[in-house]
Amino acid sequence: MATEFSILERNILKAKGLTEETLAALGELGVQSRSDFEQIGTVVTLLELMPDLDPAVAARVLEWALPAAPAAAANLAAPDAPLPTIVVDSSDVVFCANCHHKQPKDYTPGDLCVNCGRQAEPIEQCFWCGASGPGKFCRNCGAHFVRTAELPLALLLRRDGLAKDEIPRRLNEASTEEKEQLWGRVRRARI
Repeated sequence: MATEFSILERNILKAKGLTEETLAALGELGVQSRSDFEQIGTVVTLLELMPDLDPAVAARVLEWALPAAPAAAANLAAPDAPLPTIVVDSSDVVFCANCHHKQPKDYTPGDLCVNCGRQAEPIEQCFWCGASGPGKFCRNCGAHFVRTAELPLALLLRRDGLAKDEIPRRLNEASTEEKEQLWGRVRRARI
């Protein structure tokens, strides 16, 4: 079965290292155009279909046929190339909320950042139970902390009977006018 590659595509594939025999073998496999290489997808699959093909040639062919996948082809073509490094941090690692610098192992909540000197993990007060601590959630009751500036608004909404999980969501979604109305209620309650 002859391939349906154009003359230009055949010449490009020959320049990449394929021979007339490998082009005929590709045709027998059903690869008859450049778009058929998309179904093959990877150099490994092409080598599984054609085990006698040189891995470097297979990588060059797929790099031409699939321009979006040069990184995968490069890894197989140059096995000595360094792999990208992946850093996995433990679950107890703390990053500064201001400069995102990793804190030392002896860090305790409330310490200052060793890089920028600001408080690495701000201590927040819970609107629901009154406890305080670092992070985004209260370690006592599990409520999502609200911004310190909006704590009186959260306490007002708690007195109104809103659910613990609904208060932070409502404050985030509230418009400026709604917040001004709530602040007016807070000021009237203080008088």
